[in-house]
Amino acid sequence: MSTTMMNYATELGEKITNKTATVGIVGLGYVGLPLADALHTGGLGVLGFDVDPTKITNLEQGVNYLKHLGADMTERLSASDKFEATTDFSRLDEPDIILVCVPTPVGTHLEPDLTYVIKTAESIGARLRPGQLVVLESTTYPGTTSGEFVPVMLENAKNNNRGEFTLGKDVFVAFSPEREDPGRKSHTTTTIPKLVGGTDPVSTKLACAAYKHGVKEVVPVSSAEVAEAAKILENVFRAVNIALVNELKTVFDEMNIDVWEVIEAASTKPFGFMPFYPGPGLGGHCIPIDPFYLTWKAREHGCVTRFIELAGEINRHMPEYVVDKTAEALNDDCKSVKGSKIIVVGLAYKPNVDDTRETPAAEIIELLAERGAKVSYHDPHVPTFPNMRNYKFDMNSVSLDAQTLGDADCVVIVTDHEITDWQSIADHASLVIDTRNAMAKIESSNARIVKA
Repeated sequence: MSTTMMNYATELGEKITNKTATVGIVGLGYVGLPLADALHTGGLGVLGFDVDPTKITNLEQGVNYLKHLGADMTERLSASDKFEATTDFSRLDEPDIILVCVPTPVGTHLEPDLTYVIKTAESIGARLRPGQLVVLESTTYPGTTSGEFVPVMLENAKNNNRGEFTLGKDVFVAFSPEREDPGRKSHTTTTIPKLVGGTDPVSTKLACAAYKHGVKEVVPVSSAEVAEAAKILENVFRAVNIALVNELKTVFDEMNIDVWEVIEAASTKPFGFMPFYPGPGLGGHCIPIDPFYLTWKAREHGCVTRFIELAGEINRHMPEYVVDKTAEALNDDCKSVKGSKIIVVGLAYKPNVDDTRETPAAEIIELLAERGAKVSYHDPHVPTFPNMRNYKFDMNSVSLDAQTLGDADCVVIVTDHEITDWQSIADHASLVIDTRNAMAKIESSNARIVKA
């Protein structure tokens, strides 16, 4: 090992050990913000970067724009002299460690969109200095870190006269996939094991040491590609199994069998079975998107991922299935979708959060509106319909009072927030389309309940 390599690696390792290293986090969203808090709590200084000035202002004022994380987090960060947030990406040479937590969406044809990753690599390269550790956390296909991110970063460093860097010698790079589970208090950034795969052994060791200041268990793997593939596997596993129960739901429905009872019965087996639950479609940033990163990359290697693509097809069809079931139920009441007043309950993609990324509720609202329904929604966590990439509605959340429910022709449950007044729905609605088995907890109901 060369003296230079020993110097840079040893110097950074000592900073990490002594908690004098500064961590820069690019992207202060659902992944970056809780990660910043975890590492800050672990004793490291944190400099956050984001292109959204509103987030920076909120953090300076101690206001949490991600409600499920609680006000205590941002109040703690804003009061600390070891935390700062900025929109000034020219300061990327200041941190010793840079963690990249930017979105990786898909395009209109389900192709990977690495725009944010590449732009971040360019920004880091423009300010790169010897001895820095850079870790990509954004979910992507295997090979992105070494084959896409690193070349752009190093080329931009060269173009900006920052020097020519050698991985594992002058700078260090790793991949560590995010594993956030918003809204679930039992799974936090601190308690979820952290996978780390470097582009070389020294990078892996340094990254593991850094994460150990904020995460209880850090798991090294042999390469960045293994870490990238593991994250894809996690999401493909969930997507495929959810597709299975979604398909079984449609089959069992034709047989007049309750799929929820079937799953509960099967779950009594203590081995060889893991319960997954049907729903109105997939939401969030991971499951609806990430598997298609692998299918796209697989084609480059001459492979066809039929299983994954079929699962995606089934899951993407579920909003249409819900709307069809709604139309059938209204028809049984001698009503058409056109002109009917329909309340969609739950706009967030999962319970107890305000996260609407890829929410199936948006497509359900659009499909119902296209059929002529007068659609409103109720979600105490999302008081105003947000600006979304594919959906724009000028709507505010309505209350679930007796009059509103009584005037509605139908209520469609998309998200089962704990705060929702399910008994009020049971008492005052006439027809309920339940995609989450939420009404099973209600002992008596005046409404006709249709599971979908």
